Amino acid sequence: MTTKRSSCKQVIILMSLDNTNNFVKKSSIHVTNINKALKNIRSDIMADFIQVENNGIVISTSKVTNPLDLQTIKNYIKSACSIEVDQLKSYLKLISIPYLSEKTNLCITSDEVDNILKNTHIFNNMVLALKPRVIKISPKSNMAIIWIDIWNAQSSMKVKSLINRRFNVGSFIATIHGANINPGVSQCKNY
Repeated sequence: MTTKRSSCKQVIILMSLDNTNNFVKKSSIHVTNINKALKNIRSDIMADFIQVENNGIVISTSKVTNPLDLQTIKNYIKSACSIEVDQLKSYLKLISIPYLSEKTNLCITSDEVDNILKNTHIFNNMVLALKPRVIKISPKSNMAIIWIDIWNAQSSMKVKSLINRRFNVGSFIATIHGANINPGVSQCKNY
């Protein structure tokens, strides 16, 4: 699913189910304390709310976070939960990429996508959190959606700058969109 705003307005933190449940029980206190910590560094963003996602929490913010904001939130959560928090990611999806190769008639693999991203200048210095996940748009279409997760602790502003950018994949023009977390997307289904 595409978000209406940059997915960098969400700080996603993976943690155990016990830590997640304990953290969310006091979410209003945590939002208040996160906002105090952000105010102390003179940040102009605020945490709006905290919600539970698959394997952790999502802290929605009023604006796109910068590396100092991310570090401040990370430090607060570390101290509040006594857990290691290095799992700050942005979720993107690539559209308008063919699912089947015209030459080999085989579906595109995550390794091929990884190679495409490494050879595309706009993805320089980006670190993927997981292998890209490829799905076919529909049984009758030869187009794919490719989900990529990027660590954004070092480069949140650069990740934000990718949204709505386009780049060539062979003779096709792929478009980058912000996305919500999308775990478990199938790799290659033959229809």
